[in-house]
Amino acid sequence: MEETVIKSPEYKLFWDYFISHEEKFFDVVKAYEHAEEKFLDVVLPKLKMINEDFFLLTGMFDENTAELIITVDGSIKDIVYAEEIIAAAPQLKKWRFTALKPESDLNSSTIKMGDNVFTKDEIFFYSNDDENYPDEIDLTFIHKDLNEDNRNEIINGTFIFIDNYLGELNFLTQIDNFRITGKEEVEKELIPIEKLKDYLSWRETEFTEKYKGSKIETSDDSYSLIEARLENGFSLLATVNTDLLQWDKKASHPWISVLRIEYIGDEFTGFPDNEDYEMLDTIEDEMMLTLTPEEGDLNIGRETAENLREIYFASKDFRKISKVLAETVSRYSDYNITFEIYKDKYWQSFERYGIQ
Repeated sequence: MEETVIKSPEYKLFWDYFISHEEKFFDVVKAYEHAEEKFLDVVLPKLKMINEDFFLLTGMFDENTAELIITVDGSIKDIVYAEEIIAAAPQLKKWRFTALKPESDLNSSTIKMGDNVFTKDEIFFYSNDDENYPDEIDLTFIHKDLNEDNRNEIINGTFIFIDNYLGELNFLTQIDNFRITGKEEVEKELIPIEKLKDYLSWRETEFTEKYKGSKIETSDDSYSLIEARLENGFSLLATVNTDLLQWDKKASHPWISVLRIEYIGDEFTGFPDNEDYEMLDTIEDEMMLTLTPEEGDLNIGRETAENLREIYFASKDFRKISKVLAETVSRYSDYNITFEIYKDKYWQSFERYGIQ
């Protein structure tokens, strides 16, 4: 992400507050003993006022520098905001500000949870390859000491170890699917965990080269109207871009967004009335003025049923659409609107339409 200073009043208020206490905060973090009570519990509520999905980590980066890390605990749609607020951070001699948990040095990475210790010596991986989805990165991680008695603890600790090793952004964006298991369930030759970063870098380079410059012109696309009857007797109507769903380069736009708009609708059909129909179409039209194929965002279609309209996009990246969807939610507060963003390289979410 290109470094840009974001001029947000909320960000400025937070950093002004931080600057006014920076010396005291530094002393607390360096002393460590009361860091949670006198720093984390004081600063985190200020961050939560900006974004409720922000979390905070702190510690000494080196002997003379304290570090504040703003993390989103795996929430894809909030990454852009963590990056923005850190981009707006001041330059302070005694502080280092970081967006998202950074990657760590494997040789010095050790996680302790209860009686369990997690290091590179206990953890391995291998790739699960599927010829139908060749670009998906599906990994199995193995902890050699995992058994039925300690399964939950070992899985949790292994997850934290890998997350720390790769860093938050890489963990969320470079791996499509994964599972954690023990050596009794191993199906392939084990690869040492220290080779994971090189493996992911190689796969990412291959992927980037394969889909470099992938674009599709959608202005003349064909659309299909799909009708279905739900189990409760209500009808479902979907309008989907048939040409897009048959595109052979779907993986170039792996981030799927679903905007969900609730409406009162007709109690017998679950469909919106004329006024809501017009407003739902207006919301989608406004989004499409900003989310264009030229900028890496593709409108897949929409589905309407049971007092709910869902609008679907596929994107090359998740940052811009995260903000557009959040702004849409804020702009139309008369409706109950939510959204999610997830990775689906082959758009398997839409196989239900039978068009792919």
